Amino acid sequence: MFSPYTEVVGTIVFDEMVTRMPGYQFHITEGPQTQEILVGVKKSFTSFFTQKTEFKSGAAMLRPGALLTLRIDGENYPLLFLHLKSLTVPKGFGLRDDMTERAIDFRKTLNRADAKMGGSGQANFLFLGDLNTMGMNLTYSNKDISGVEKIERLQKRLAPRNVAMRILEKSHGMTYWPGSGSKYSPSDLDHMVAADHLSFKNFGGVSVDVRGWVDEPSDAKKDAWAKKFSDHAILYCEIQKG
Repeated sequence: MFSPYTEVVGTIVFDEMVTRMPGYQFHITEGPQTQEILVGVKKSFTSFFTQKTEFKSGAAMLRPGALLTLRIDGENYPLLFLHLKSLTVPKGFGLRDDMTERAIDFRKTLNRADAKMGGSGQANFLFLGDLNTMGMNLTYSNKDISGVEKIERLQKRLAPRNVAMRILEKSHGMTYWPGSGSKYSPSDLDHMVAADHLSFKNFGGVSVDVRGWVDEPSDAKKDAWAKKFSDHAILYCEIQKG
């Protein structure tokens, strides 16, 4: 089992993580940014962690990707954790678009590597995290792109046979809670994208069970959960073999 966290700083979470989760080993991305990606892996798993700086898209202050490859029953499962650029202005939209395209191209690279190792040529690849699918607002145009449209466009980019990936359906659409007093609305920002051939445990008709503040019965309790833990909900899934 693995546990990813975005928007953390190593010096703050180190003691808490190693004290409360002694059966896990942890990896964290590093760089000039202050919100990093922490990945915890159960020690019984064989894993390899790589910091992928190409997902900074040439921008020094962006976070690199965190690539965790698990070896289970002789098969590799590459999991790429991303925290894409925020902002609805064209620059933010463009950086997200570039980082997403790099993740899609990485799928093709992994497929070729799998074939060279004697596999099927279909890597067991997922990329996931805070993809910030918030669309784009244009100041002097009526051609804005909504968050819903952005997600639809992403699904179309994943559909071609040489990519063959899909956005996994979630038990809750909104995964980001900015707080009941915020000027921003709850948003659908966090996603898991998986190779089409992978199978997942069924959670009431969907592959991803969203947990956390979404389980709280009132706005006040949602606020409290988000303040104590995170304004992003937990995305939980289980890959099934066969």
